Amino acid sequence: MFDNLSLKLDKAFQTLKGQGRITEINVATTVKEIRKALIDADVNYKVAKEVTDDIREKAMGQNVLTSISPGQLLTKITNDELTHLMGGESVDITIEGNPAIILIAGLQGSGKTTFSGKLASYLKKQGRQVLLTACDIYRPAAIKQLQVLGEQIGVEVYAEPENKDAVKIAKAAIAHAKKNNHRIVIVDTAGRLAVDEEMMNEIARLKEALAPSETLFVVDSMTGQDAVNTAKAFNDRLNFDGVVLTKLDGDTRGGAALSIRRVVEKPIKFISMGEKMEALDRFYPDRMASRILGMGDVVTLVEKAQQAFDEDEAKRLNAKLRKNQFDFNDFLTQLEQVKKMGNIKDLMSMIPGVGKAMKGVDVDDNAFKPVEAIIRSMTTKERENPDVINGSRKERIAKGSGTSIQQVNQLLKQFGDMRKMMKTMNKMGGGKRALSALNPFGK
Repeated sequence: MFDNLSLKLDKAFQTLKGQGRITEINVATTVKEIRKALIDADVNYKVAKEVTDDIREKAMGQNVLTSISPGQLLTKITNDELTHLMGGESVDITIEGNPAIILIAGLQGSGKTTFSGKLASYLKKQGRQVLLTACDIYRPAAIKQLQVLGEQIGVEVYAEPENKDAVKIAKAAIAHAKKNNHRIVIVDTAGRLAVDEEMMNEIARLKEALAPSETLFVVDSMTGQDAVNTAKAFNDRLNFDGVVLTKLDGDTRGGAALSIRRVVEKPIKFISMGEKMEALDRFYPDRMASRILGMGDVVTLVEKAQQAFDEDEAKRLNAKLRKNQFDFNDFLTQLEQVKKMGNIKDLMSMIPGVGKAMKGVDVDDNAFKPVEAIIRSMTTKERENPDVINGSRKERIAKGSGTSIQQVNQLLKQFGDMRKMMKTMNKMGGGKRALSALNPFGK
């Protein structure tokens, strides 16, 4: 989402390269480029001006220590200001009541229903009993979509397809939740193509009738400043508790994420990318600011790893690695767990230094598919003991996986090299440290 903005900010800081101190002239030049980069990213002009004025004010008069450069100092100030712009600190959702009610609002096409499913999955992983409620009584496929998502994540969906009264459906869902020990009820509501009085009246009636502990407004990030304006109109009428930014993996300039907190004065609570139910993250302003400036986000990367990797499976894998028994079955399992962590390019951007290096480089998530196909075309014996794979077996595997013999050879060589490295490290006593680096539960 922020690729273009990151490049332009990096270019702005380059104007200070080689300069030994902060001056009014070099700060003014850099701040001008920062403001231009923010406006190009579709940040509200007034917000962009306020932020860059604050950056200039804080930069002027600062003494540059011998250990840092003017560019590093301005990067730090910009990082702090972006963090402040997006809210300063993370704000969690409020879950109160029996059951707690979470009301989801937004325009049609913003991703409300998908987000409702993701939020249900997110809360279920925390050990909470969740009920999804279909209150979009206008879009024909909305109920079915929510039911499909519910089945996918193992969460019950309450729906009354013939009922056209959203308030009655929601109240019946709450009664059902109390009877069946559901602690949280997520209410997916109807959207419109634009803000209108009928829509506002219905969502206002729902909020008044349900008295939810949390009302979340879902925003399509790809609509830029229109998203901010829509959020303001909703907030004026609904007084929601927080914002959810969806489609951050799309071709968007990021202006909504940077502007919405300042304009609406409500925190961004979640960010969502892609259609996978795992692709939902709590929003941390400081982490997002670091990623925008190409400084990575190791904390989020570790958290994603901890969510994706099963602790018992990790311990089993560690034991096999120490005995040099790691095989293609284990490799395939690890590959599946890495894929659960999300978009590969997004994950790489969280590694300090890698994000900048990857700017403009297209990393295809389908890159793993040939590897998976090759392994799945192997017999059980071949997966457990790759050394038995001879020429004729390679030919069969290549045909079965739709790849070439060269690709099969390459995978076998890489796998063999990895096993040799682990064997050497185990002999040297460094295996334990190496294994810990492979997964978050390594001990």
